[in-house]
This record gives sequence, C-alpha cells and structure tokens, in this order.
Amino acid sequence: MPHSATRATVVVAGLLAAVAVAPVSPAGAFPRPRVPSCAIETLAQPAGMYRTEAYAVDPSGRYVAGGALRVTDEGTESFVLLWDRGRLRTIASPLGEYVVDVNIRGVVVGNGHVDGRSQPWTYHGGVFTHLATLPGGVFADAVNARGDVVGYGYDEVSGEPFAVRWPASRPGTVERLDAPAGAMALGITRDGSIVGTAGGPEDFTGWVRRPGGAYDTLTVPGARSVQVDAAQGRWVVGRADLADGSHVPVRWNLRTGRYAALAPEVGVLTDVNGRGVAIGGEWVVRGATARQLPGGGARTVGARAIADDGTVVGFRNDGRVSAVRWTGC
Repeated sequence: MPHSATRATVVVAGLLAAVAVAPVSPAGAFPRPRVPSCAIETLAQPAGMYRTEAYAVDPSGRYVAGGALRVTDEGTESFVLLWDRGRLRTIASPLGEYVVDVNIRGVVVGNGHVDGRSQPWTYHGGVFTHLATLPGGVFADAVNARGDVVGYGYDEVSGEPFAVRWPASRPGTVERLDAPAGAMALGITRDGSIVGTAGGPEDFTGWVRRPGGAYDTLTVPGARSVQVDAAQGRWVVGRADLADGSHVPVRWNLRTGRYAALAPEVGVLTDVNGRGVAIGGEWVVRGATARQLPGGGARTVGARAIADDGTVVGFRNDGRVSAVRWTGC
C-alpha cells in the first residue's frame, strides 16, 4: 500500500474512532425502539411556476423559505416563497429568488443583483431591505435568531475573500471581521458564534469566532485541508480532505472542540441542526449513521436545510423541480 494511502487510512480510522458508540444491551433485555417513519411531501405550490425550491428552514420548523421562477412573454419572473406552518405566501421579488436562510422570527435572507452588482437582502413583514454593501461585492450566507447576518466579500484589488457581519443592533451597517486571511463567514449560532473557512484552495482551514471576539481553529489532525459549511447550536459540520485526495464529512462540537467523522457516502454536508443531526445530498445523518431520504431512485432529491425538530427541506426533480419537505427522518 502506498504511504499516502496508508496515512489516509490511518486518518479515517482515527476519525471514526472519535465517534462515541453506545454499549449494546443483551438481546431481549429491552424492547427494540421503533424506527421513526420517514416521509416526503410536496409543499404547497404557487400556480404557474416552472420551478420551486425550499432553501431554508428556521430552527423551530415553523418557517420554510424558498424561491420560484415563472416564465412570461416578457421573460423570467422571480418570487420568494415563505411557508408559515405550511401556509404559503408568494412574494414577487425584485432581487431574485435565491434565499440562503430564515430565522425563528421569519426574517428571510438572500442574495440578488442590482445594476450588475451583488445585493444581499432581507425580507420581513412584507418589506424587502437592502443590506449594506462594500466595494468588490458582498454576499450573505446565514442569520441567527437575533437577526445578525454573516457572509463574505471580495477585496476590490486582490480579489481575496473576507468575512463580514451585518449586526442587528446597527441596522444599515456592515463590518469587516478581523478573521483569518481569506476568510468566509458561513454560519452563525444563536449566541453569536461565527464559523467559516479561510485560506485555500489547497490548504483551507476552519475557524470559529467566539461571542467575545476570540478565534479558534477547527481542525482534523492529519487532514491536509478542512472546510466548514454550517453551524447550529453547539454543532458545526464540514469536511476534511485527506492525503489521498478523498474527503470525509466531519462534525465538530463547539463546546468541547471534539470532532467525529460521519458516514463517508454522504459526501458534502449542507446543514446541521441544534441536536447535531446533519444533512447532505439525499442523506440525513444521526450520530455516525446515514439514512437515505425517500423520494429518490429514478428521481433526484436534495436536502438543503434541517430544523431542530428534524424537518428537512429541499427539492425533488421528477422532470419538474418542486419544493419538498421530509418529516420523521
């Protein structure tokens, strides 16, 4: 076995060893717990759209936010979709349909363009609000319960990314964070902890900015590169790229700093909830075990976000892309 492959095998083995395994009870000592059913349903759809998708769900599961496109004789029209306890509101959007997050107050965050330049925005209470921008362009990526939004921009001269925050306490402002070089802020928790990725493209590193302003690195020993994708509560998910070119999905605990490798078949993780349940592609991961979401097969399905109650939202493509929700998975 080549040395690089041996090293990668050792890394994966070490990562998997970090996953806690509950002791097995003697057969028949306790009744076997019922495996919850896992069901997919198409969310309420606006009429006349050729594409709908659910992009985000708030931690409580009440609000689901997404987008829709409609073709007319004049061109393509964009709409933001907001389901409140399953009831749909369809909002004509001057800023496009791409939603990135929604919080427990129903504040929707997204990205669009105005006059050829990036324009992040929020929608709440019937009003679209432009978020402050910076030269070179900025993009929103996540919002927490308080309404703080984080994302990233690009330096006008060097083109290097940098992390930004739009603080809820100072509406109309944006601040460049003193994060590591090349940082992109990709998640923010209820307490204000911000996570993201820096550096790259061959040596990405994960980082967390604590509420008090201190920074820590999110690492996986032996990995050549680490990328962070999302955070909720005390959990962060991302991936570690190994020496042989493969990668392993990873979940970190922000309180303890410990990490665990997740099921490798999942590939790239897209979200995690406050209980540490992660999603990616057509998979939901509880502990270290991955379960395939129903509705796929000849069709294509994709999970975009997960709430603390386990509600998963995303899309199904059976010739037409439609917003869907999974429960009990």
